[in-house]
Amino acid sequence: MRLTRREFCQSTATVALATALGLATVPAFTDAALAQAKVSEAELMAPGPLPEMVMGDAKAPVTVIEYASMTCSHCATFTEKTFPELKKRYIDTGKVRFIFREFPLDQLAAAAFMLARCSAETDPAKYFTLVDTLFKQQRVWAVEKPLPPLLALAKQAGFTQATFDACLQNQKLLDGIEAVRNRGAEKFKVQSTPSFFINGTLVTGALSIDEMAKQIDPLLKG
Repeated sequence: MRLTRREFCQSTATVALATALGLATVPAFTDAALAQAKVSEAELMAPGPLPEMVMGDAKAPVTVIEYASMTCSHCATFTEKTFPELKKRYIDTGKVRFIFREFPLDQLAAAAFMLARCSAETDPAKYFTLVDTLFKQQRVWAVEKPLPPLLALAKQAGFTQATFDACLQNQKLLDGIEAVRNRGAEKFKVQSTPSFFINGTLVTGALSIDEMAKQIDPLLKG
């Protein structure tokens, strides 16, 4: 199924694309949950359908993988309130390698991820820049008629009308994002956003920096 401008005009955060892709609109949790499961780190780190979006030292003792949806308000809260301190305290100091994976819960989230992926074609760092912008401006573009504000934000990131349209019509990219999402759900039992794997242990919810520290610090003492 191809995304089109008309479809976005007609319906935004609907289940139309979710149904086509087998995406489940599962709830996001506001409170941190206890560690739920341990999965094989080898399987978790195996190459996926799309290149990984990574921050930090590849030799860091702790790897944090976040599964998020661009229309998830709790994911936006984590990005705005927790991630800056996580980056400063752990990623920039070489203690944590951070990997961000797409888990779109609806049509609009899939489109936002596509734009972030397209922006990174010339410079991978632009992926995180646009993801950060879209989360911070989530209330601006996650609306009934998302195309105009989404295009305006995309233009600030260097898109033109033509490249914006071409990105949203890239079926191969959409298939890749779908595959990332399905792999997370089927193989690693991700059921909500945000979900984190911290050295293979699943923890869910919009964790505060103190809650992240409780998970990370014991792993640094070994």
